[in-house]
Amino acid sequence: MDFIKRILAVSWSTKYCGKTVQSSISLARMYNAELFILHIFDTKWLQGFNVPMITFEKEHKKDMEKYKAELDILIEDERKKGMPIREFIEEGNAAEVILKLIRQQNINLVVLRGHEGSRLERMLVGGSNDDILRAMPCSILLV
Repeated sequence: MDFIKRILAVSWSTKYCGKTVQSSISLARMYNAELFILHIFDTKWLQGFNVPMITFEKEHKKDMEKYKAELDILIEDERKKGMPIREFIEEGNAAEVILKLIRQQNINLVVLRGHEGSRLERMLVGGSNDDILRAMPCSILLV
């Protein structure tokens, strides 16, 4: 697997993304690959609502901040061990943001969470990988 030189781990900052980041770190170590971590805040779910979603949005952001802090500890530990990790924080349509970053950084492998989550989580986080998988120009590992 010499073609794995640049790995992108996609995190939606949920409780399921820790395994995604851990798997990516392990693969980057195994293949001596560059590691990129994208923290995506999918805002597609906000479009089309006429009713204020303030309560959901506040709770969602609070949860995401908690899980992002946990991921930051994991990432910082790896940096202290000498692993170069580049992080990106983006907001928008997940499929579009991920595909743009793959092209910009010449990513060879994308690691995504395979967990579908609840209906509410899918609405708030963007839950479905379908749009991403269909347009992916590189290899994918679902965790």
